[in-house]
Amino acid sequence: MGDMSWWQALQVIALSAAPVAELRGGLPLALHYGAVPLVAYVLAVAGNLLPVPFLLWGLDWLLPKLVRLPQPVGGLIARYLSWQARRHGPRLERWGMLALVVLVALPLPVTGAWTGCLAAVLAGVSRWRALAAVVCGVLVAGVVVLLAALGIIGLAGV
Repeated sequence: MGDMSWWQALQVIALSAAPVAELRGGLPLALHYGAVPLVAYVLAVAGNLLPVPFLLWGLDWLLPKLVRLPQPVGGLIARYLSWQARRHGPRLERWGMLALVVLVALPLPVTGAWTGCLAAVLAGVSRWRALAAVVCGVLVAGVVVLLAALGIIGLAGV
């Protein structure tokens, strides 16, 4: 693992599993901790994929409960879900799984595995197809973030 401790590796996995940060946060942290690039990639990708099955198979159960929370929280969640469905639904209908792979693979704000899982569930995509697309997207995102973190490519505007 290079100069990384087990505690640091767990921090990388946890940050990579977290929404918003995902592997965009975990992979550079692993490199900062002294992990060799391959180890940093594997830890961040593994962490980013950790919540995916729970999201894909659990959001159908969780989302209706969140929408029924007391106002204004439930209303805000309902509006957010409606916005996400309008935002990603047409792309998924037109481009299918490629749209989901790209949504997950682009290392931009409000993209990634969490958003991809939410979009797939809202669009009614088969969970197994969504899982394959999200895994592919995370693998690509990991390469892009690794190359950017190593200074090999630039991510202007990100």
